[in-house]
Order: sequence, then structure tokens, then C-alpha cells
Amino acid sequence: MAQRTTSIASSVGLHARPASILANAASSSGHDVTLTAKGRTVDADSLLSVLSLGIGHGDEVVITVEGSDDERVADEITALLASDLDKV
Repeated sequence: MAQRTTSIASSVGLHARPASILANAASSSGHDVTLTAKGRTVDADSLLSVLSLGIGHGDEVVITVEGSDDERVADEITALLASDLDKV
């Protein structure tokens, strides 16, 4: 299991577009990826679950990845969230 903590860089947080990019990345990774924020943990591959967290710009999140290549996937998803996904 790999775990990373990062702050959300997207200027308006994880609204529909950035949350969709995250959910697609988590789903296509082939790993179990969860996102923890504001005392709740959700499956990162579920767009609606990610949106339900109400994560804003600068909010801190914890990414947890389980699977055979968990360190690499955790690094990739952390880098994704640490970038401004509004400009992708």
C-alpha cells in the first residue's frame, strides 16, 4: 500500500472536470485508489463520490493506492492533483 498527501492545485477545487480526470486516472490504473479528505474516504474511481467530498482549492487530501505497482500509481495521481487540472 502506498500513501501520499497533497494539496489540490485546481483553482476551484475538484469540481466536475478535475474530478472526472482523477476518476478516469484511478479507474484506468487497475489499482484500488481511495481519496481521503474532510474525514471521509471514497473510491477515487467514482466521480460522484469524489464530488461528494466538496474538495476546494488548497484542501489537503490523502491518496491511498493498493496493487502491484502502487508506488508509481500513487506518484502519478499525486502529481495529477498537484497540477492545475483546469488548464489541461
